[in-house]
Amino acid sequence: MPSNRKTILANGEIYHVFNRGVEKRQTFTNRKEFIRGIETLKYYRFKEAKPRFSHFLNLDNEAQLLALDRMGSSPKHVEILAYCFMPNHFHFLLRQSADRGISKFVANFTNSYTKYFNTKYDRVGPLFQGIFKAVHIEHDEQLIHVSRYIHLNPVTSFLVEPEDIKSYEWSSFADYTNCHTSDILEKNEILGFFPDSQKYIEFILDQASYTRNFEKIKHLTFEA
Repeated sequence: MPSNRKTILANGEIYHVFNRGVEKRQTFTNRKEFIRGIETLKYYRFKEAKPRFSHFLNLDNEAQLLALDRMGSSPKHVEILAYCFMPNHFHFLLRQSADRGISKFVANFTNSYTKYFNTKYDRVGPLFQGIFKAVHIEHDEQLIHVSRYIHLNPVTSFLVEPEDIKSYEWSSFADYTNCHTSDILEKNEILGFFPDSQKYIEFILDQASYTRNFEKIKHLTFEA
């Protein structure tokens, strides 16, 4: 299927990937839906993500463990450096690991979640807008600033106050602050620019108030 994408998605390169709900509608409306989004994200990063996630959830525990063990030793479409789910959009920071990996990963994620959402609310049609946006990360400074932008998105959008950013559950910031741990993230790519994880946390929090006026990274938003 032809694509109108201007940005070429190359293996080994890192991209800020984002999309929002059609008509700016809410796509994640409650805790269960946010959890479903994160679990779908985790599942489809693997090339061998089979069966479909909805079918996987219906397997017994032993069959699920076998499937996860098989996938865990298989190649990935993408490596996930950071993510954030918001009520009507999502942000991913991804390195492409295989040919067309990002496109396949995002398609699998959005198709699976849309089917779940549409079944739940008895609706039809797309849930997310057209082709997802992708911005190529061209240098190290851009990488760490985009990771900060992603992690501070709940503050930028006035969902939480800067002092409460650590309590926002639906982003990877909790992993970076060690509030919880997950095998989903490749954190060393970003943390390698800081003496320790605490310095990265300070890097995020020092700009928490400023980020509501994010002129420096304005070109990375939906309005770009």
